[in-house]
Formats: sequence, structure tokens, C-alpha cells
Amino acid sequence: MQLEIRGLEKLSFRERQVVALKETGVKNDAVAKRLGLSPATVATLYNRAKTKGYQVVLVIEGDPLGVYDGDAEDAEEEEDE
Repeated sequence: MQLEIRGLEKLSFRERQVVALKETGVKNDAVAKRLGLSPATVATLYNRAKTKGYQVVLVIEGDPLGVYDGDAEDAEEEEDE
């Protein structure tokens, strides 16, 4: 599994750090401690980054969720319904 954050070029270096940690589930207090910031600063950076717009994409290799059987025809038939 891989996390891809699109639109990082819009964010400052600190915003990128905060977004990367927050989007992987790290809480504000832990982000603050890791980066040497206050929790309020982390919240501000995260909110500022959200207003600039970015997208988080989860890239999953293979079929670890067991939802596809590998038959492309089934997928096409479901789209037609």
C-alpha cells in the first residue's frame, strides 16, 4: 500500500510535513512533538494546507481486499448495468 499526495507543490515545506503525518493518521500532539511545534501550529498548518487544495490517493497493489477476481469482463458488465 502506498499513499500519494497530489498537489504538494502548492504547499510549504512545513505544510507538507504536517499533511504527510496527519493523512497517515498521526494525531496533532504526536505531529507537534515530532516536528517541534505546538499543537495549535500543527492545526493551523493543516487547515491552511486544506484550503490550498491537495488530494490523497491510496495506491493498493494487487487485490488485498479480495474484491476483484481479475476478470475485466465482469467490471465492464457492471458498468453497463
